[in-house]
Amino acid sequence: MLSRRLVLTFPLAALLFTGFAAHSQTQTPDALIKQMSNEVLDAVKADKAIQGGDVNRVLALVDSKVMPHVNFERMTALSVGRHWRQATPEQKKKLQDEFKLLLVRTYAGALAEVKPQTTIEFKPMRPSPDENDAIVRTEITGSGQPIKLDYRLEKSTGAWKIYDVNVLGVWLVQNYRNTFGQEISAGGIDGLIAKLAERNKAAASGRN
Repeated sequence: MLSRRLVLTFPLAALLFTGFAAHSQTQTPDALIKQMSNEVLDAVKADKAIQGGDVNRVLALVDSKVMPHVNFERMTALSVGRHWRQATPEQKKKLQDEFKLLLVRTYAGALAEVKPQTTIEFKPMRPSPDENDAIVRTEITGSGQPIKLDYRLEKSTGAWKIYDVNVLGVWLVQNYRNTFGQEISAGGIDGLIAKLAERNKAAASGRN
């Protein structure tokens, strides 16, 4: 689905989504991303188990800190595209469950990329004509080339939530929409669910 560098980078970006709900309701989106990113980066650097790819530790981190601050239903719906409207409530739940697990298992293999020298630079936020939608730009530096990351957030019921991320020039929702669309064309919604489940089982057993 994604190039190796993109696959390794996205999980790190996704983990930087974390934060506290009270702050998300009052902070500007760029201030929120800055606080969240620094806090999570410090936590990852201090946790050898996460750096080593411990899936259970990653799952606990994502469930407690990441998912409450991401509009994951919208992220999944945008990734599935127009086919989302055709899915039953049961299919939508299965899609979200398998998509979440796919991303979380990818996190586990990528967090070893966080090094003691890893830092984040926060770019000035450009004014947006839509006060309820914003893009926050950052750059991660470590042992290799700098990695540019853009976060797309929306303001809903007074809180900013992330629903997409641009890694190395690729918006992930669009990338997944293309690949998911191919799977749906071949086997329908159930075919996509089965394909995601197959990938997750392969990852759990250590297969590619």
